[in-house]
Amino acid sequence: MNRKHIMKPITLMMLLASTAVSAEWQALPDVAPAPKDNPTTEAKVKLGKMLFMDPRFSSTGTVSCNSCHNVMEGGDDSRTFSMGVHGKTGGRNAPTVWNSAFHSVQFWDGRADLLEDQAKGPVTNPVEMGVSEIEQAMDKVRSVPGYKPYFDKAFGQDSMTVVNAAKAVAAFERTLITPNSPYDKYVKGDKKAMNAQQVRGMETFAAVGCVSCHSGAAFNGPKMEFGQGFYAKFPTFADNTYVKEYDLATDKGREEVTGSKADANMFRVPTLRNITDTAPYFHNGSVNNLSESVRIMAKLQLNKTLSEEEVKDIVAFLGALTGEYPEITMPRLPATSGYSLVADK
Repeated sequence: MNRKHIMKPITLMMLLASTAVSAEWQALPDVAPAPKDNPTTEAKVKLGKMLFMDPRFSSTGTVSCNSCHNVMEGGDDSRTFSMGVHGKTGGRNAPTVWNSAFHSVQFWDGRADLLEDQAKGPVTNPVEMGVSEIEQAMDKVRSVPGYKPYFDKAFGQDSMTVVNAAKAVAAFERTLITPNSPYDKYVKGDKKAMNAQQVRGMETFAAVGCVSCHSGAAFNGPKMEFGQGFYAKFPTFADNTYVKEYDLATDKGREEVTGSKADANMFRVPTLRNITDTAPYFHNGSVNNLSESVRIMAKLQLNKTLSEEEVKDIVAFLGALTGEYPEITMPRLPATSGYSLVADK
């Protein structure tokens, strides 16, 4: 089994115990990092956006990447569980695609190292896009003549492959970043960018220990090499009513990937960027209120009961993490001439 992604629970506990009141506050970079074998180019981004928006490659012709990760909104779909082909729903909440380029690994359980790997997963998932083999979806792409010039420009001749399609989608997703939030402006020196309550919430966020996991520029943990995941056990303190009320311990998280009991209930730490726009919350989408989520996290992860004033201040601070969404225009997709890719046979 591949164990390189694992952050053991004891390590998390050590972090929780050693959290200082102060924190290293970092602004979100204006450009997302890219792997050496897939530098971001305008041609890749343009192609990737088209593929991201095109539902014709799902088994029913009804589900695209954007169906569950709507970039015209918060990068999710506002549902507890996303709906895929034939009205099927999965068992985990769709995380936002905004700022996903800053994740240490992809998916809640870290089963994909890079965005390039993640882009392939939903295509063959029977609940999501429902294609039996990923080459079947790629054959549909190849059958649309209008896609070839975009692949040629992005990758060269004879480049219509699954690998390159995934690289293009990943390149597009790396443009989906939201810098210049009030928080970013504040840490860059504009002390009027956040109001008094938000500043107080920022201090409380650090003081109670939230930064143990939600650190770094994207508030999803320390900067790590591609594919080296940062995980936390959730719930850490399970002896309380929240766990049963919101069914927070049934999903075993990373254990389902590795098969190791040591990974039970371990999840990749999610970003808190734009969190006001991405309800419902948690891996199972069970909580539809940000204030309640803050209370739950304090109790389950830090074994602390926050006052209502502390909750309000932290929620105010989280609101300051919503950045500037770049303008997204819908692409014109290449059409087929005289036939349909998705017509019932």
